[in-house]
Amino acid sequence: MSSSSGLPTPLDSAGMAPAAASTRMSTPAIRPFRFEVAKEQLAELRRRLAATRWPSAELVGDRSQGVQLATIHALARYWETEHDWRACEARLNALEQFTTQIDGVDIHFIHVRSPHQDALPLIMTHGWPGSVIELLEVVGPLTDPTVHGAHAEDAFDLVLPSLPGYGFSGEPTEIGWDVGRVAQAWATLMGRLGYSRYVAQGGDVGAAVTDAMGRQAPDGLLGIHLNLLVGALAIADQLPAQTEQERAALDALATFRATGFGYFLEHATRPQTIGYALLDSPIALAAWMLDHDTDSYDKISRAFLEDQPTGQLTPGHILDNITLYWLTGTGASAARSYWENARAQALAAGHAPPPVSLPVGFTTFPGEIFRAPRSWVEIVYPTLTYFNEVDKGGHFAAWEEPELFTTEIRAAFQSLR
Repeated sequence: MSSSSGLPTPLDSAGMAPAAASTRMSTPAIRPFRFEVAKEQLAELRRRLAATRWPSAELVGDRSQGVQLATIHALARYWETEHDWRACEARLNALEQFTTQIDGVDIHFIHVRSPHQDALPLIMTHGWPGSVIELLEVVGPLTDPTVHGAHAEDAFDLVLPSLPGYGFSGEPTEIGWDVGRVAQAWATLMGRLGYSRYVAQGGDVGAAVTDAMGRQAPDGLLGIHLNLLVGALAIADQLPAQTEQERAALDALATFRATGFGYFLEHATRPQTIGYALLDSPIALAAWMLDHDTDSYDKISRAFLEDQPTGQLTPGHILDNITLYWLTGTGASAARSYWENARAQALAAGHAPPPVSLPVGFTTFPGEIFRAPRSWVEIVYPTLTYFNEVDKGGHFAAWEEPELFTTEIRAAFQSLR
């Protein structure tokens, strides 16, 4: 079934693909899903790209004024003439996808069961400016490890939900969808899928959701793993700065707040305002999504300008992710999630969050916004059971370095099987 509007359309039982006809159909609340955008929507995207009204070039030789004109020009050329959304669409539709309504919002998720018995269920949450697309590279290695050089006992059943207001999930129509509420929804989802024991993982916004799951400790959740220390952001002035590693982390946080915080502040305070540009101009959307962190920006620039992608952070995959935001019209609703979280933090000011009593795993990737030292992770998570600092990878760790990321996930949850 196609969506002429470009918005996600779930299939009913009469129109579902044979691959989607599974035993899950016995659960009325879970509906098969696939996405086929109308060709007119892709033609309109190309028209808008061709009609872009460009600013003059930045007046500096670096990104201190924002996304550089050469980078976005190269991206626009590729997007208009080479990018193949249909290939991404086919890749998504080859996986089992579903929607289910939780707390009044339709939640989209990919569900891949491992062919191996006793696979450990794992729910992984993406962030901004990502989507489920940033996690696709690890689906095979995590669910079918024997095909990827590992062992059957390393297998996971994988659940990849789209955050409310992101991608194919519905937009909340009322306020209150902060990460705590999302965490509760994820526990509902895992229960609805029949999982009585499972683990959770996340980065960026997904790390905040996973952190909240750890603090809520719903029945069945065995442990969590993160690759961004979100708990350090609110207490940075209280964290130790005695070692070289600790001082470097504080310096990186200070730099981020001084020169890389623009998107964060706009999302947290005026998401509706930036939303008009994100919904009206594909180039505005692309530039806004590229201007996230220095490491990712440099890698994306090299991919487009020098044809030197980092891992799977290729021009095609980068544009798969941006195009998903464009076709679903979720630029504004995704930005609102930051406003929700800022509001929730303000309401909770002066009240310490409940501690995490579950086992916690953490991996520090060198290109992340800041490299979290073990000492900081242990302060935020006294129940830390696994820590590793790897030598490559950044904010989009699963996307950039899927093999390394997979190895970390296996190691982090090894003791919980």
